[in-house]
Amino acid sequence: MAKKAVFYHAGCSVCVEAEQNVAKALDTGRYNVEIVHLGQQKARVKEAEAAGVKSVPALVLDGLPFHINFGAGLDALK
Repeated sequence: MAKKAVFYHAGCSVCVEAEQNVAKALDTGRYNVEIVHLGQQKARVKEAEAAGVKSVPALVLDGLPFHINFGAGLDALK
């Protein structure tokens, strides 16, 4: 059974590029990747914060947040 991974982003060019690279890099047999655009899904910002996300783009993998570059802090998305 595949594990869940969540990729949070805000839609900026840094985020979109990271999304494309993450999608290519992850083994889809091991992970089901959910893409969450926090600019469009503001109700999920609290979820991202609870997962330890401080800025986007970020990937939460096996319950651990991995920050990819620094596009925007979560405060800017609230």
